[in-house]
Amino acid sequence: MKETTYAMIKPDAVAAGKIGRIISRFEDAGLCIERLELGVLTREQAEGNYQEHRGKPFYDDLIAFITSGPVVKMVLSGEGAVGKCRTLMGPTNPAEAAPGTIRGDFGLITDANVIHGSDSVESAAREVALFFGS
Repeated sequence: MKETTYAMIKPDAVAAGKIGRIISRFEDAGLCIERLELGVLTREQAEGNYQEHRGKPFYDDLIAFITSGPVVKMVLSGEGAVGKCRTLMGPTNPAEAAPGTIRGDFGLITDANVIHGSDSVESAAREVALFFGS
């Protein structure tokens, strides 16, 4: 089934010049880039995106990191887009991510793991609205 999802290349990967290499993985997997924007997140956007982590010990560091520099925000679509993106990204902890996944190849630590992706169709709809409007 065709789905729409949201993915964001984080500041560590942008600073390291990995944008093109990461985007090509999505395209090579048959996903279509519907929207793409480079920019720095506002604190409000960051807090909206990571609302489920509010109150956790790492929350303030996460917000500081994600707003520390430019990110690439993307709307992707295709067959099973949410699951396909999650598979391409690999586990949150890059040390557990297999070679060939985005985090396995480019990630260094959990706190700066190069990419964010929606974990469900519902999360994708919320995140797309948060970053691109309805």
